[in-house]
Amino acid sequence: MSKVLIIGGGAAGPIAAIFAARNGHEVHLFEKNEKIGKKLFITGKGRCNVTNAGDMDTLFASVKSNHKFLYSAFYSFTNEQAMDFFEKLGVRLKVERGNRVFPESDHSSDIISALNREMHRLNVEVSLYCEVKEIQTKGNRVYGVILKNGKYVPGDACIVATGGISYPSTGSTGDGYRFAQKSGHKVTELYPSLVPMEVKEWYAKELQGLSLRNVNAAVYDGKKKLYEEFGEMLFTHYGVSGPVIISASSEIGKRLKEKELTLAIDLKPALTKEQLNQRVLRDFEENRNKQFKNAVDKLFPAKMKPVMIELSGISPDKKVNEISREERLNFVGLMKDFRMTLTGLRSFQEAIITKGGVSVKEIDPGTMESKKIKGLYFAGEVLDLDALTGGFNLQIAWSTGYLAGSAV
Repeated sequence: MSKVLIIGGGAAGPIAAIFAARNGHEVHLFEKNEKIGKKLFITGKGRCNVTNAGDMDTLFASVKSNHKFLYSAFYSFTNEQAMDFFEKLGVRLKVERGNRVFPESDHSSDIISALNREMHRLNVEVSLYCEVKEIQTKGNRVYGVILKNGKYVPGDACIVATGGISYPSTGSTGDGYRFAQKSGHKVTELYPSLVPMEVKEWYAKELQGLSLRNVNAAVYDGKKKLYEEFGEMLFTHYGVSGPVIISASSEIGKRLKEKELTLAIDLKPALTKEQLNQRVLRDFEENRNKQFKNAVDKLFPAKMKPVMIELSGISPDKKVNEISREERLNFVGLMKDFRMTLTGLRSFQEAIITKGGVSVKEIDPGTMESKKIKGLYFAGEVLDLDALTGGFNLQIAWSTGYLAGSAV
């Protein structure tokens, strides 16, 4: 029986603790917050998107960094096994749009309670308000940790599951990167990911608070399309947010750090340009004696109307029957290709996850053990692994945590 020390009580830490304890080890988990699962609590808008019920191809395709590294992890502890694990702990689950899996109750606290109960049943010693200052290594072996209060805790193995540096208010303050670097590991460049983006144009602020459903959003670098997604987005005082934008950030974040990019939104993706032109023609015909500003109510949400009128270049007071064919076609083009300039990502404060982390080249993909230090393991977001929204990042945490806890 080994004494296993686990740093971090997010998603990967508790699952590693549970599987190490089920294998008969003495397990101690250190969490610097007042409770475990502080970030888990707010995931999926407080509902906790536990995993994704898609097939394996979908899982791998949704991982944006180093998906090949996850081969062993995803097949050792699959999304189906993760669902089964929580169901057996008494959490009933349901599958929603996009194969997203949630607790039936819609309460993330049910997932956290289940992890807590199982750790308690297995006699895992959970120390809250307990910050680890450093990991003690001698030669190429782990032999314990030193806590912030100066206390030394000996151990045979140490699993680092400290998360990234996104949402620092939940305790993710980059400790794991410091531990990794101190023990000779490379940490790749860190970016905020699954994060809103800032835009240059004045009209973002005018549209603040407006949510658009069923739009098609694409991001371009010049003429080269980098990303495209259909779904929901939101305008904010600084730019854009919402599911399609947040997913885009994980694809284009690095490029956006180097240069500005173009966001093109198709406001009417269900219609071709020709069909939309016919629709506008009909609306104009019905309102032919009205002013332009009073003839477009059916085409957009109220908040969007003044912006679209201004960008159309058509005088708001112009009579509809005086609008030229060219003006109308430009207006149709504006609805099919509404453009904004993306200038940057929002900060780590607003990012759901961190892109970058402990280099996976220095980690054994079959065990999550360091190739440099015996008995030192890494699991979850601290590693250079990230995925799209939809439960995929939590599946990375469950699978890598399971492997680390089982391999100890």
